[in-house]
Amino acid sequence: MTPAAPLFRPDLLARYDAHGPRYTSYPTAVQFTDSFDAAHYREAAGKSNANADLSLYFHIPFCDTVCFYCGCNKVATKNRAHARPYLDRMKRELALQAALFDRSRPVTQLHWGGGTPTFLSHDEMTELMSATREHFNLVPDERAEYSIEVDPREASAETIALLRALGFNRISLGVQDFDERVQRAVNRIQPREMTETVLDAARDNGFKSVSVDLIYGLPHQSVESFSRTLDAIVELKPDRVSVFGYAHMPSLFKMQRQIDDSALPSPAVRLAILERVISRMSEAGYVYIGMDHFALPGDELARAFEAGTLQRNFQGYSTHADCDLIGIGASSIGKVGDVYAQNARELADYTAAIDAGNLAIARGVRLSADDTLRREVIMRLMCGGALRFDDIASAHGIDFPAAFANELARLAPMADDGLIELSRDAIRVLPAGRMLVRNVASVFDRYLGQSSLRRFSRTI
Repeated sequence: MTPAAPLFRPDLLARYDAHGPRYTSYPTAVQFTDSFDAAHYREAAGKSNANADLSLYFHIPFCDTVCFYCGCNKVATKNRAHARPYLDRMKRELALQAALFDRSRPVTQLHWGGGTPTFLSHDEMTELMSATREHFNLVPDERAEYSIEVDPREASAETIALLRALGFNRISLGVQDFDERVQRAVNRIQPREMTETVLDAARDNGFKSVSVDLIYGLPHQSVESFSRTLDAIVELKPDRVSVFGYAHMPSLFKMQRQIDDSALPSPAVRLAILERVISRMSEAGYVYIGMDHFALPGDELARAFEAGTLQRNFQGYSTHADCDLIGIGASSIGKVGDVYAQNARELADYTAAIDAGNLAIARGVRLSADDTLRREVIMRLMCGGALRFDDIASAHGIDFPAAFANELARLAPMADDGLIELSRDAIRVLPAGRMLVRNVASVFDRYLGQSSLRRFSRTI
């Protein structure tokens, strides 16, 4: 029996495969409402914990070419001149946001996502980081977790050296699949050598962690073809690997209509590919962190998982404790105190708000006491795979079994199936349930029945 075998139970995965949230937040973005505005956000910022660290997320939506599978908020254009006015507005937004927070609060986490952040020129990236340092207290490198998403088609070795000089010390490379037929089908031509050049440059420049993103379930993929990609990734040996299941939702994402449905792997093939992912990554010595994340044993994500200090935010799993998160740019989501807030998604709406001298917040939600309670339950299950009732009871002043009697009853079949261990005083996610932890967590989501599940990706 391979080390990965207890994780992979095809009978359970097939039975429990369903649409459901990824729980990068709770409540999820589906519950955000446009009755929440900038005034609510300012109030939350004024009441936020002045001793809490800050995290900054920048959304840079531009892409030179569009990948057909992508569901991100993006603007496909070859006109690099679009970056200049957007950069100017992000700088103005930085000033507006900074005015709401104590200047002494340290920024221990920073992330540039997109889109393609390196759509910006070298000078523009330097300018944006300089403006960030002008308005916020960015900590020294040894305390910082500053990451950036990089498309290897859009970055040279010189770009990587610049990013390190600007303060980035973690990098995530989009790969998806090395198979040429798959790349043509999704409009992302990216030879292995291109990725290897950027990865080597990241190591040469002292990046603390290099992550690679893959996707299974894309057109023309097979167990054999994806195995070759996995073998190549193992040879490159990034510190972290994320292997996401492709969510084909052409009714929501117009660009996905370019994908030939008949070329997508069947559910059985998807499961077989996933089984190969688990076994190959485990054979290569990667630690299975949860859901779709793997890390080498020495990586800080693996260490946080082993220590039980893993966190989860809008960028996925994280090593940092709960920070106040400030979102910058169109569609960015922040979390400050007891609220989530999202900027206007459309570039025109974002532009109009910033040009008027206002924050661009268009919707959000203020958490109730019940939301806060359920968020802690869900995040403990998602990140630690275990939950002691007494810990929740003492923190929230409740009798856990009484307060969640219905939820515990719904968990009983999962316990019978071997996904979890359910005792009088705790829930523990078993190896066979770790890939289905979203299903376990969703039992505690009181909004799920009110939302269209088709708005969420499949759990497998």
